[in-house]
Amino acid sequence: MASSITWGLLLLAGLCCLVPISLAEGLQGHAVQETDASQHDHEHHQEAACHKIAPNLVDFAFTVYRQVAHESNATNIFFSPVSIATAFAMLSLGTKGDTHTEILEGLDFNLTARTEAEIHEGFQHLLHTLNQPDNQLQLTTGNGLFINESAKLVSKFLEDVKNLYHSEAFSINFRDAEEAKKKINDYVEKGSQGKIVDLVDDLDQDTVFALVNYIFFKGKWEKPFEAEHTTERDFHVDEETTVKVPMMNRLGMFDLHYCDNLASWVLLMDYVGNATALFILPDQGKLQHLEDKLTKELLAKVLEKRYTSSANLHLPKLSISGTYDLKTLLGKLGITKVFSNGADLSGITEEVPLKLSKALHKAVLTIDEKGTEAAGTTFMEAIPMSIPPEVEYNRPFFFIIYDQSTKAPLFVGKVVNPTQK
Repeated sequence: MASSITWGLLLLAGLCCLVPISLAEGLQGHAVQETDASQHDHEHHQEAACHKIAPNLVDFAFTVYRQVAHESNATNIFFSPVSIATAFAMLSLGTKGDTHTEILEGLDFNLTARTEAEIHEGFQHLLHTLNQPDNQLQLTTGNGLFINESAKLVSKFLEDVKNLYHSEAFSINFRDAEEAKKKINDYVEKGSQGKIVDLVDDLDQDTVFALVNYIFFKGKWEKPFEAEHTTERDFHVDEETTVKVPMMNRLGMFDLHYCDNLASWVLLMDYVGNATALFILPDQGKLQHLEDKLTKELLAKVLEKRYTSSANLHLPKLSISGTYDLKTLLGKLGITKVFSNGADLSGITEEVPLKLSKALHKAVLTIDEKGTEAAGTTFMEAIPMSIPPEVEYNRPFFFIIYDQSTKAPLFVGKVVNPTQK
């Protein structure tokens, strides 16, 4: 149906990463071993599909990170490459022509090296794996499709987003902007367990549907900190600015080493379950060097080689967030057509032309020594008698939270000022 009106489409990638806590909640035990051989083969195939797209997700993560870092070196950075990429890959199912190609290439997929079917299968298996109920981490992802009650969407698109991206579909009246806004915000707030509220502050009545992705993560450190050892110490934001922060502290054995190539201390801290946090602390004045040198190949080496040594570690307790207008950010990465009047989203609806009118991403991170149920737990280990190095994360540092089973970068960030919300 021809129309002179281009209807709007809203895409939101929202997430929350919350509080690594102590072991007081207890280990949940290993996943039940599969006895069915065919089920085992199926799981192995899923894992392989995840791994095929993982390098692309790492490339995308670093591309987005460098773009954000280039725009400001004075603010914290925190986002989920998995959340953003999932939302746009799902959207690509309804795009055609240049609009389609721009999105997938903008997500760092080489369409001559990887078929589109492999890409979507990879995301399908990634989401399936991350949402396993027996995972020792609290890790859930969700995709919501809010469709204007008067719109007729292409049935194949609806079928694909439900089957490949485990998406829920909701009928909504975008003409009632306040009610529509409330329904979308309630969905995100519930999915992020109350950590992301009021993501949408305004809504265009011409919106025909909204696509929402969220990811929620709550992990327990395998080796927790003790709250009584947390003290207020200096954090050097830059040469002129110093702030006071609560600094967690533990003397013990860590996967910690100094990397000459990065001119940085590299710390890996495991969560109970399949996730690892990688904290990279560059030498004074070497942050730019670190950002330029870090590649997926170097990241893979760091994650594979573990160096256990004793250290007196100081790590800031913090809560930071990042909010990004993806129309602006991804536009600089070549994803522009989908936001323009020349967008081809005819795979979503053939009724009227569509364009992506708004794309938002919000991420929230809290790093803590333990949760509210963690009182009374003590972790002890033997350490060598030699004097251990004192490593203090008291200046800007880079970090990644990585899922070992899918090899996907769940979250990427930089702490410039721990007191900056």
